Amino acid sequence: MTTATLIVIAVLVLFVLIVMAKSVLVIPQATSAVIERLGRYRTTAAPGLNILVPFLDRVRARIDLREQVVSFPPQPVITQDNLTVSIDTVVYFQVTDPRAAVYEISNYIVGVEQLATTTLRNLVGGMSLEETLTSRDQINSQLRGVLDEATGRWGIRVARVELKAIDPPPSIQDSMEKQMRADREKRAMILTAEGQRESAIKTAEGQKQSQILAAEGAKQAAILAAEAERQSRILTAQGERAARYLQAQGQAKAIEKVFAAIKAGRPTPEVLAYQYLQTLPQMAQGDANKVWLVPSDYGKALEGFARMLGTPGEDGVFRYEPPAPDPATPAPEADDPSVADWFDTAPDPVVAEAVRAAEEVARKEVPGPLAAPAPNPLAAPAPRPEVGPGPTAD
Repeated sequence: MTTATLIVIAVLVLFVLIVMAKSVLVIPQATSAVIERLGRYRTTAAPGLNILVPFLDRVRARIDLREQVVSFPPQPVITQDNLTVSIDTVVYFQVTDPRAAVYEISNYIVGVEQLATTTLRNLVGGMSLEETLTSRDQINSQLRGVLDEATGRWGIRVARVELKAIDPPPSIQDSMEKQMRADREKRAMILTAEGQRESAIKTAEGQKQSQILAAEGAKQAAILAAEAERQSRILTAQGERAARYLQAQGQAKAIEKVFAAIKAGRPTPEVLAYQYLQTLPQMAQGDANKVWLVPSDYGKALEGFARMLGTPGEDGVFRYEPPAPDPATPAPEADDPSVADWFDTAPDPVVAEAVRAAEEVARKEVPGPLAAPAPNPLAAPAPRPEVGPGPTAD
């Protein structure tokens, strides 16, 4: 076989390999390829093995079908109240039609970015700064709706749009911080005032309850004091009544005894005169006593008294004779049983028992910190110290 034949065979083999390489196209999962034949769209290659016509078909573009996340740089936006804020946006989108994404727009990522910027400026331009800061969800939903509708013909589905950051100017941030600080101080003052009001109410309620309880206590104390005073007066009156009764009874007994002794002794006028003279100093005692007696009248008075009460004897002296007992005269009455308990001096057994218990407690010895411990009968006796011989007496 000649060299020319070998060269031809090698060229044919190389051509076959090139044709086979041009005919086979492998597409990864979640990726598609736009195939053109002679410069014109032919088909969209699905993931897997695809057969192409060599030298006629070619791959125009490979499209990633997964959801893509694109973060756009901050964009200056003017609000309705003429304040410029810087807004960062994040767009989540997915290519659903590779053919439209290739042939309907040259660069769909740039198109989404520019469309998001213009739509965001239109939305924020109709809001104030406060509405912009507090309406993130509303802006996100409106921006997503506009982008999804506009990019639908590009074969793109916008899944979600998020405002990553809204940065107002530094002066506005300072003003907002001051306003927030003032609001917090206002709320703190309101809470403090509320706390003071609640404290005052609680204090007033406590004072009211305290005064009510104090009044109730004073009322009970007054009632108890009045009851004690009443019982004291009753007991004092009962004691005075018993004392007067005893005094009167004693005086009656004393008079009865004296009168019986006088009758038994048969006194003479001289004795009566002597007793009368002893009574005169007692009658003269006292600053208000105005009684004046002339000594010359003593004899006449005693003589009349002896003649009236006495009987003349053999010697002509008048002596007292006791009258005979009259059986019709009733005996002295005994004490009334109703007043027998007035003079009962026996102590109350309950009080006596309480006093006895109190005395036992008072006499009980309380062990102190310096008290010696009680001896233990089971302990061994301590050894006695050895005592040496003392000094001998001379």
